[in-house]
Amino acid sequence: MIKEIARIEIDPTKAAAFEAAVAQAEPLFRAAAGCHSFTLERAVDRPGHYLLVVGWDSVDAHIVDFRGSYDFQAWRALAGPFFIGPPDVFHVETAVDGF
Repeated sequence: MIKEIARIEIDPTKAAAFEAAVAQAEPLFRAAAGCHSFTLERAVDRPGHYLLVVGWDSVDAHIVDFRGSYDFQAWRALAGPFFIGPPDVFHVETAVDGF
C-alpha cells in the first residue's frame, strides 16, 4: 500500500467551509477502487495549510483509476475552489515502521 500526500493551502478564513467540502467528498474516495483510507490533517501552527492523506493499493490506483474518474472531477469541484494554488501531490511508502 502507498499513501498519497497532498499539501493544500487555502484562505484560512474559509477553513470551516473547506473542511465541510472535504467531508462531503469522503464518499467519493470510499467508493474508489483501491482506496483504503482518507484523512484531512490541519496544520496547527500554519493556518490554511492542510495535508490530505489517502491510502491506495498503488500509485496507478490513484493516478490512473481515480484521476480518470467522474469521482475525481466531483472531488475537485467540491474542494478545488478553495485552493490558493495547485496542491503539491506525492506518494510515499513506509521505509521504517517504528512504533
